[in-house]
Amino acid sequence: MSVGTSRTPQEYEILTGGGAEAAEMQRKGLTRRQVLRRAVGITLGVAALEGTYGALTMLYPNLTGQFGSAITLSPKEKYVASGQREVALDQKGIFYESKAKAYIMHLNDVQFLMSGTKLQVFLNSESWTKDADGTYWLALYQVCVHLGCKVPYRDDCDSFKCPCHGSHYNVDGEYLDGPAPRSLDRFSLSFQSGNVVVDTGKLNQHVERPDPTTRMLPVPPQPCSAA
Repeated sequence: MSVGTSRTPQEYEILTGGGAEAAEMQRKGLTRRQVLRRAVGITLGVAALEGTYGALTMLYPNLTGQFGSAITLSPKEKYVASGQREVALDQKGIFYESKAKAYIMHLNDVQFLMSGTKLQVFLNSESWTKDADGTYWLALYQVCVHLGCKVPYRDDCDSFKCPCHGSHYNVDGEYLDGPAPRSLDRFSLSFQSGNVVVDTGKLNQHVERPDPTTRMLPVPPQPCSAA
């Protein structure tokens, strides 16, 4: 929006006090002072709108391709799938993407603890993405939901373990133990032209602590001590 807003010929006549507009003003019973006041009011209003637009543009810039928007990551082939007990950070099963501040989980041969309609409901509500080849994907936000520390994936535990206060999450971000109030938050994940796309503007913060009837994946058998 430009500051130098163009004006109609009639507006220009009013502001410069000339020409045929004076006769029209007289016909309508308006004084030049009244018309000028109206014109100034309109001009100030336009200026205020332009100022507001500029401020909003500065405060909320275009986030395309940045955190807070949909981010296109690497081709799907980079994210090699693995079984739950075979995950190795940045090699197979779990991959960290700093641009999206997220862990990309890609599992095959998934042994879900529920089935049927109930499983589908939980897959949808917890932002799982099923690929055409039958594998499953998740984009897990890197932040521990307890007090906001970055939570690392621990190959030795087959799970995430927060170094700050010990909150513990399964490979799919499900709560295992510790002070965290819920499971890890996650983003919407999709595919476009063979690439993985994570929408970091859509954060699912509603995955509650599972109980024995709502847990998605088996709990890792080994204990996970503090790092």
